[in-house]
This record gives sequence, structure tokens and C-alpha cells, in this order.
Amino acid sequence: MADHVVPGPNGAPLVGVLPRFARDPFAFLAQVRQAYGEISAFDLGPNRTYLVTSPALIEQVLVSDASHFSKPTFQTDALGQLLGEGLLLSEGDQWRERRSMASPAFAPDRIAGLAPVMATRAEAMVDRWNNGETRNVEWEMTRTTLEIIVEAMFGVDLPIPTAKKTARLLEPIGRRFEPDPVRALMPEWLPTAETLAFDRSITGLEDVVDDLVARRKRAGIDDADDDLLALLLRAKARGAIDERGIRDELLTMLLAGHDTTALVLTYTWALLSEHPAVERRVHEEVDTVLEGEQPTAASMRRLTTLRNVLQEAMRLYPPVYVMFRQARRDVTLGGYDVPEGSLVMCSQWATHRDPRYFDDPDTFDPDRWNEPSHPTYAYFPFGAGPRSCIGKGFTMLEAPIIAATVAQQYRLRRVDSGAIELRGSLTAHPREGMEMRLEHRSD
Repeated sequence: MADHVVPGPNGAPLVGVLPRFARDPFAFLAQVRQAYGEISAFDLGPNRTYLVTSPALIEQVLVSDASHFSKPTFQTDALGQLLGEGLLLSEGDQWRERRSMASPAFAPDRIAGLAPVMATRAEAMVDRWNNGETRNVEWEMTRTTLEIIVEAMFGVDLPIPTAKKTARLLEPIGRRFEPDPVRALMPEWLPTAETLAFDRSITGLEDVVDDLVARRKRAGIDDADDDLLALLLRAKARGAIDERGIRDELLTMLLAGHDTTALVLTYTWALLSEHPAVERRVHEEVDTVLEGEQPTAASMRRLTTLRNVLQEAMRLYPPVYVMFRQARRDVTLGGYDVPEGSLVMCSQWATHRDPRYFDDPDTFDPDRWNEPSHPTYAYFPFGAGPRSCIGKGFTMLEAPIIAATVAQQYRLRRVDSGAIELRGSLTAHPREGMEMRLEHRSD
């Protein structure tokens, strides 16, 4: 029999440690890892929750014993209302069918063939910029990655007004997923102002997706088309998916497909702004490899310093900073009994900054990726195992292409100084965006 007494912080009645987690989830996760090690337990609102931070336990939960865990039921409320039964939330046979359906759109050869789309959209962004002006770089990256995901996976252009509308609609949705002890005690059906705004945003996003689908249908679907929407429409024709399922998958792709890359790039610019010596190395490499030409999938493989910078940005500021699973049965983790129904947290934020696996973990050091020595599952920005992110290959081509395109012409400088304040939602966003001054390299 395993030990039943898992160490961890005490909490208040009803809400547990949720007030601490809500105030600053990033500090909370790091402090609990530091105090209790590879596994700890606490009440997150009404849910008994186990935080695992060691690579061995992360591998157990996400890979070797993945079938013993499911997506948690609490995520099927608001998140299910938003994404339905898309890839992010579906389970079992339906998930396997949907994953198989979408996989051709993410095949390595197809992703490599999208490099010109990514580079052209990045060039259009840079062409809008002017030397000396200040821009919210988080929005700039968001707009460009939205344009890319829609063209690459929907097969249509994203009009500027629609991109701006989508960004506005995402704000209430982001707020809805920020940890809140008051919300945790309120029934889901209560029509609060926040809930009503969330509902309106979902309706608005569904309208955006429906309009994109209608435009794609008017343009026509060729048998050779291999974008995600074409694959889904052909699957519908053979009865493998319905209109609701298509909308769920496209909403999932629209939201998850742009957010990670936009955030990786946002934090990359902030880190390079604070480390000009590394930035100079990136510029020298980009100039040498690209020689002023448009980035390609082949040239990206030669930009080793830039790729190290992006990996280090994802280590320090992983867009997905925590993942939840729910035990399908009684399990043993780290020598402790974890009852069926318990929540299990795997936190990229906590593990990526663990000094047991990374020297000087809070230091920005892209060279650590020249000869990485950490255990495999000490670094998992895209998750791990069978439910790892289907778009990993897409992001790992898109991010360096956009970064290289910008670096060919500009240096970006943070307007604010000091630590980056973060807002925890489904992903880790800068609390106030990322205002940066654009400096053309020719000046």
C-alpha cells in the first residue's frame, strides 16, 4: 500500500488554495514545487489536486499511463461551451477519429510547403511598421499568426476587420478562464456580467468561423486541397463529421492555432530586448544565412542560434503553463495513492524553472540548448504523449520564419522595464500587452 499523506499547502474552507493561485498562479506553482518537491497535494476550490513536477511523474501521467487519465470534467463546462468536442477536449474513439481526420493537414511535407505563406504574411506585417514607432507587439504577433492559421488551415484570407473582431472577442474569453475563487463558488447557470460577455463572445466567434466556412465553400473544394477545412468538408460528405463537429474543430484551430506562436514570439522579442548581445548574434546569423532573401523551411534549419532563442523563450515563458488531467481510477504517483477523480497538474512553468534540471533556471541562456542535458520530460511546452499538440511542427516552422523576417530589418525595444507581469488564463499572457519601440537596423 502506498503512502496516503501527500505533503502540500493548507487552504481555506471551500476555496482551498484557490485565492493564492488566483492572485499569482506562476508564483504559487514555483513556491509549491520548491517547498514540496516532485509531488504535492492541495484543494483547488472543491477539487483535490496533485501537482507533479518531476520528469518521471510527468511522463507517467502524460505518456506511459496516459490511458489512466482523462481531460478533467471541470474543463468541459466553460471550455466545452467554447470548443465543444474539438480535438482539445474530445476523448476516446472520437478523439482518435478527429485526430486522424486532421493529421494530413499537419503532415511534415505539407507544413514545409506552407513556409511561403508564413513568410509572406510576416513580410506584410513588417511592411506596416515604421522606424521609431511604438506598437503592441503581442497584437502584432497575434494578427499575423491569425492570418497565417486561417490561410493555412481554412484556405481563405482573413480580412483585417475580422482579425480585429476576433481579437476583441478573445478578451472576455480570456478573462473567463483566469482563476477566480468567487467564480468557483458560483453556479455555472448564474447570469453574471462576465458570463454574459463570455456567451456573446462565443456567439461572435462562431459567426466568424461560419463566415470563413461559407467563403471557403463559395471558393470551391478541390480533391487535391489538403487544408484542414477541405479535409473536414470531405469528411462531412462521407458522413464522418457533422456541421457542429466542423465548427468545433475550426474554433479549436482558430484559437489554439495562433495563440502559442504569438506568445512565443512576444516573449522572444522581450528577452532579446533585454539581452542585446544575444540579439546581435541572431542578427548576424540571419544576415549570413538568409542574405536578404525570404526565409524557407530549409534555411530555418540553419538558424541554430535563433532556434535556441525560441526554445529558451518557451522554457522561461511557456504559453501553456499548466495542464490538468483527472484520474480515471485509483493510481499511484511518486509512492502516494491518488484516488479516482482527483485532479493532477503538470506545470510547464514549475518544471521548466526547476534547478534540479536546469542550471541557473531563471537566467536566459539560449546556449544551454547547444548540448541540452535535462531529462526529456523536464521540458514539454507542447505537452507530451498521445495528446501532445498536433500543431507543434507548424509552430516550430512558423515562429522562426516570423522571427527571422523581423530580425532582418528591426530591433525591438521594450518600453517598460523590469519583470514581465503575467496574466494566467488558458495561456500565459503579458498583463498589459507588450509595448515595444521599433528600431530599423539600417539606422
